[in-house]
Amino acid sequence: MDTLRHLSPLDRLLDSAQNALSTVLATPRAARANPGLDEPEVVLDEAERRHAAGLMRINHVGEVCAQALYIGQAAVAREPATRAHLLEAAQEETDHLAWCADRLRELDSRPSLFNPLWYAGSWAIGAAAGLRGDGWNLGFVEETERQVEAHLEEHLQTLPPADARSRAILSVMKDDEARHADNALAAGARVLPQPIPAAMAMMSKLMKAVAYRL
Repeated sequence: MDTLRHLSPLDRLLDSAQNALSTVLATPRAARANPGLDEPEVVLDEAERRHAAGLMRINHVGEVCAQALYIGQAAVAREPATRAHLLEAAQEETDHLAWCADRLRELDSRPSLFNPLWYAGSWAIGAAAGLRGDGWNLGFVEETERQVEAHLEEHLQTLPPADARSRAILSVMKDDEARHADNALAAGARVLPQPIPAAMAMMSKLMKAVAYRL
């Protein structure tokens, strides 16, 4: 994805299409070790397993959306520094995507059936934000990451107490998301008009309700 900063607009769109196929259809590969592997696996009862799987499916969808959002934004970013910032964040989101996919398999579950839809919608939102300018681009990064950080904290509180593996993964993800938001703010993120964060929160709530089961 680093090559995006040197490509033409058409090449960036083609690269975005390749990323979409890789994110939705392929097995993602993390650059960092899965933080859950240091925790012992425990046997959860059926209700706990379903609940943990539902939460991790939501988080997997969140990472699909983040990947699409940042790649869409990078495809139209005006400044190389902004594009580099977005691609760096997207790489860490790939780690998160791989970790969540690993945990879903361990929980004998699967990703959301609607991942292609989630990806397409998020890419379109990211590209639209990027076309408004780099300040808006970074503003979307900051707002997205603040909202994700908040829902990860909620999931950390509601996971089955014995599910240390999922908790370890979400804790690292939460720290990464907070850092992404701080970096976007430092790079010049604009404050989004209030209707936009509210609409983002409503869309996130709908996505989570669907992804928990499907």
